[in-house]
Amino acid sequence: MGASNANSLTEHRSKAIFAATGSPYFSTVLALMATVVILSNIGASKGVAFGPIITDGGFFLFPIAYILGDVISEVYGFKAARRSILVTFALAIFAVVCFWIMIALPSADFYDGQQALERTLGPVWQIVLASVLGFLTGQMANAWVLVKLKERFGERGLIGRLIGSSGVGEFLDTLIFCSIAASVIGIADAASFINYVVVGFVYKTGVEIIFVPLTSLVIRWFKRREPGYRDAGLQGQG
Repeated sequence: MGASNANSLTEHRSKAIFAATGSPYFSTVLALMATVVILSNIGASKGVAFGPIITDGGFFLFPIAYILGDVISEVYGFKAARRSILVTFALAIFAVVCFWIMIALPSADFYDGQQALERTLGPVWQIVLASVLGFLTGQMANAWVLVKLKERFGERGLIGRLIGSSGVGEFLDTLIFCSIAASVIGIADAASFINYVVVGFVYKTGVEIIFVPLTSLVIRWFKRREPGYRDAGLQGQG
């Protein structure tokens, strides 16, 4: 019996197993990812400098979206990841439409914050364009690479596929985002642009690598609670 169970576990670990999206866990992660992306779009309208290092005000938020994307891709599969990316994309567009309406509404006589509102949210449409195009491309690539690696190697090698997929996704995301957003935050010369791209890519990828152990723990937490993994006896695997 023990040998049979061991063989069954080995067989399951060699296959890619994904949970269904009907549980409340999936919707919670999706909501968190959408919130993080919308907030990062607003923060990205501010140029930030740490000495010679140039970035934007959303720099600390966007890697979190990729970590959440990794959780969805690893636990629920590519179709679920694609759905979450498209929903987040739609909500980001909805948010910027709301910002436009807020700015366009006639101000009350006592309201003196119109210029500040326009300055804060006015350029957001360009940031959103940069963000959603980068997000769509980067997250889709990240999810596709991660799932393909999982289908190839099964449940084994979680850390390797998290790092590999993140590198591909973050590079495409950063390049697209910076190419569109640079002029909005005041980057006008080639040297500053290259600095912006390189720093953004290294930072975002570095953060994801640093947080890989935490991401792995979160993924295992989800796997322990999702029926598909419980039934396969792989709750703590990855």
